[in-house]
Amino acid sequence: MSISSPSTQEKPKQWTIPTAGARRRRSRGIAAIAAIAMAGVALVFAAPAAQAANPTVVSLTFDDGNADQLNAAQIMKAQGVAGTFFIVSGFTDNPGYMSQADLHGLVADGNEIGGHTVTHPDLITLPADEAKRQICNDRVNLSNWGFSVTDFAYPFASENAAAETIAQGCGYNSARGLGDIKTRFSCPTCSLAETMPPANPYNTAAPDEVDSTWTLADLQNSVTQAEAAGGWVQLTFHHIDANSTDPLNIQPALFEQFLVWLKARPATTTVKTVNQVIGGTVQPLVTGPAVPPQAPSGNLVQNPGLETLVSGMPQCWFAGGYGTNTPTYSVVSPGRTGTVAEKLVMTGYVDGDAKLLPALDLGGCSPTATEGHQYNIGAWYTSTVPTQFTLYYRTGLGSWKYWTSSPWFAAATSYQKAAWTTPALPSGANGISFGLNLFSNGTLITDDYEMFDTATAPAPAPPAPGTNLVQNAGLETAGIGWAPQCWQAGGYGTNSAAFSTVPAAHGGTTAAQLVVSGYTDGDAKLLQTMDSGSCAPPAIAGHSYSLRAWYTSTAPTQFTAYYRDATGSWVYWTSSPWLAASDTYTQASFTTPVLPDGATAVSFGLNLFSNGTLTTDDYAMYDTVGAPPL
Repeated sequence: MSISSPSTQEKPKQWTIPTAGARRRRSRGIAAIAAIAMAGVALVFAAPAAQAANPTVVSLTFDDGNADQLNAAQIMKAQGVAGTFFIVSGFTDNPGYMSQADLHGLVADGNEIGGHTVTHPDLITLPADEAKRQICNDRVNLSNWGFSVTDFAYPFASENAAAETIAQGCGYNSARGLGDIKTRFSCPTCSLAETMPPANPYNTAAPDEVDSTWTLADLQNSVTQAEAAGGWVQLTFHHIDANSTDPLNIQPALFEQFLVWLKARPATTTVKTVNQVIGGTVQPLVTGPAVPPQAPSGNLVQNPGLETLVSGMPQCWFAGGYGTNTPTYSVVSPGRTGTVAEKLVMTGYVDGDAKLLPALDLGGCSPTATEGHQYNIGAWYTSTVPTQFTLYYRTGLGSWKYWTSSPWFAAATSYQKAAWTTPALPSGANGISFGLNLFSNGTLITDDYEMFDTATAPAPAPPAPGTNLVQNAGLETAGIGWAPQCWQAGGYGTNSAAFSTVPAAHGGTTAAQLVVSGYTDGDAKLLQTMDSGSCAPPAIAGHSYSLRAWYTSTAPTQFTAYYRDATGSWVYWTSSPWLAASDTYTQASFTTPVLPDGATAVSFGLNLFSNGTLTTDDYAMYDTVGAPPL
């Protein structure tokens, strides 16, 4: 399951649940597919002959409340059986998920509604109070809608002793795991069925979730292997759709075939809801602890340096993504600061994205936010490809929606800070989650996240007089491809510009060379990256600046300068007088006019506006107040 977002500014048509933590289920299914493909054979598991032996119960369970599960509900009604639907209350009434009316229809047909948390987080990565809110408040939400809720399923089958205690404390009579009953995909030494009653009702055993690799024989075998000694088999489904390509989908026709077969089993094999197996009274409702008020100022991100780890994952963070791609997450050391950072490697990219985000929760981890406010967000990163911030906001009971994405940030071989100011938070929103993503094959490492309300954000400290404001001023830090880190090619018109780095440096080991040929009009130049905060030199409206660079050139050159305005757009500003050609390094300098109102940054470079060769190095930009002498 994944949370979806675009890698451009387009809003997605729908969103789904995050993929973090689906360890025991999907990975095994993928491994099975790979093994079959490599062997070049088809595996067929024939169901044993019908046998009447020991009492066996099959429970048909459905996770998340996906709307296409109504296809299964219709098939079950026609066959006269019922199941248990574990519902994420924060997703109810959202596109792609069932409505409250749908849930009432399920109950009218004899089905059970169970709990599955409010926003489907990986519970063991959350602080205890947030885990309690997720489990308890989901039961409260569902009960307030008119349902008797007695049974629970752990999202991603991720649980521990603490989660079991919380589930019991929230008033549930049972809680289901996954992956602890033998299938052909995994757990060859596991039991063939859960006992009745279960030894631990707060971690009931079940096979791996049913996915697109399961055949009719697999479904049948899960039942017939249990019939040998008797017991309880909980089969778990996510999508039942004739047209879905989701790996957790099975065809309605296959589901119906299985139910027809199941109905014909001996009388000792029956179909029951989880509640019918577990029993027990409906316990009193328990509300999770209130979210503590967040300080109105300061960094709003929890565990911003990713230093606190739970089961190898930064606490309060999860892996999200959507589309067809293969992301791999790991903790690396050292971090930019502290001991760890998070590494994301994307392979097999077709579409979609992947990213690390603060948990989409009820407020224990995700930053609390105020509608109508803007926020300064930031993170330090290295990346082999462009990246961008993707943002979501929380509303109501705990529904998370895609919000917006930032402009792209350039690839960087050493840590750079990505920074962006959000639009005003939409009406009704009360929380934000954001992260840097990958939307192509590549490697991204992130650390030291921050989020400040612009109303209380600390003003950036002005640089000390005489500070060179240019990042990677000597062009020594390599970027991706030919461009030095924090630099980009610029230009316009009809001409052919070739950029490269060369060893003929003024200082250090690297300079940048520009060769223009086929010139008709326009120009070409090397500029500081025109970004939203990580590379472009910061500047103050009303100030003037001393621009400097060393160059050799076979033709006249000049400085061209741009500024970033209050909306974040880059605007042409000014150009210097021409500078003569020079066959040895010469320092070019220019003092700008006063920077216009609303401007926040500058990008500048020496250009060619004819055929020729220009080599540049050792750039500088100083506020004229305190600028060192040339």
